[in-house]
Amino acid sequence: MNRQQNTIRICFVSPKAYPIFNPQVEAVFGGAEVDLYLIATELAKDQRFEPVFVTADYGQDNIETRQSVRLIKSLDFAQNPLIGARKIWNALKQADAAIYLLKTASPGVPLVQHFCRTYRRRFVYKTASQAECDGGYTREHPVLGCLFIRSLRQAAQVIVQSRQDHDNLRRHFGIDSVIIPNGHRLSDVPAAEKKTILWVGRSAAVKGPQRFLDLAAAFPQESFVMVCPRATGDVAYDQLRQRAGQLPNLTFYDHVGFSEIEHFFAEAKVLVNTSDSEGFPNTFIQAGKAAAAILSFKVNPDDVLTRHAIGLCGDGTPDTLALNLRRLLTDDRWKEPAQNGLAYVRRRHAIETLIESYKQLFVRLTGE
Repeated sequence: MNRQQNTIRICFVSPKAYPIFNPQVEAVFGGAEVDLYLIATELAKDQRFEPVFVTADYGQDNIETRQSVRLIKSLDFAQNPLIGARKIWNALKQADAAIYLLKTASPGVPLVQHFCRTYRRRFVYKTASQAECDGGYTREHPVLGCLFIRSLRQAAQVIVQSRQDHDNLRRHFGIDSVIIPNGHRLSDVPAAEKKTILWVGRSAAVKGPQRFLDLAAAFPQESFVMVCPRATGDVAYDQLRQRAGQLPNLTFYDHVGFSEIEHFFAEAKVLVNTSDSEGFPNTFIQAGKAAAAILSFKVNPDDVLTRHAIGLCGDGTPDTLALNLRRLLTDDRWKEPAQNGLAYVRRRHAIETLIESYKQLFVRLTGE
């Protein structure tokens, strides 16, 4: 494995990220994939760095270059997991990077960590959820969770999204980390009339999509929009879609391309998050840059919604969720937190600024 001199090559291992690079592929991806995509494409603007992605097999060529990022095809989700692990391993070798970076707990974390230890490369992990830091993931997945935490303990660097995750990771597992918030490109959002209540996310149970349908049923005079692709392995998705279709004030989308999603945020008065657990939701940033207030069922990392007055957070009960929505809608009270959110995101979440923290980290880890 030969690496080009004077260039720091970073391999992002993110199997489901390919549809972001190629919008013609209509397949599910999440906030973790969006985050890594934005980091990589921003890094690609600097000739000192060479980002590479290991993605899954969506029928594309073995190697492609999109947006100045080299994409290497690996596993097919329909194949045997052992075959998939071998294909990922071979793709990691082909990437020949100095640093390998993952986000989201999965069997791929110990696999990539073992690869990095074998070939003396730097392993970096960025947390995707509070459950990865507060012990929730290890309680739900004892064996894989143990391997996951062991991998993080051997990482060259762990990155978290909030002070809360930083403190939890140290308290529960004795693992130190650095905080780098998620970033977005803060280009102008399309002008649109503010008229909808919006929900965006995969149909995974932890996201609580049924709670949004309950909310829509309780506010028949409001226009609700739900962007909800099927989560991997979700056998209840058809029932969710069927119930959504029975609500006359709700419009359901099973797929919206990454380049098109900003139009939905532009039309939103309020973004609703019904999750039981998140890291720092990318949708919070997208709502902020589109001047939409945020209403959360219970997720409020670092008390961001209340400290910066960008929305309302409930106590994890449907009644409080509905009460808080009514508060935001009464006399258009959503407008003030929406403007606060816009100012907050511009201060805190511009990828053009945050990318410098990644560059400094990668230079430090490689000694370049």
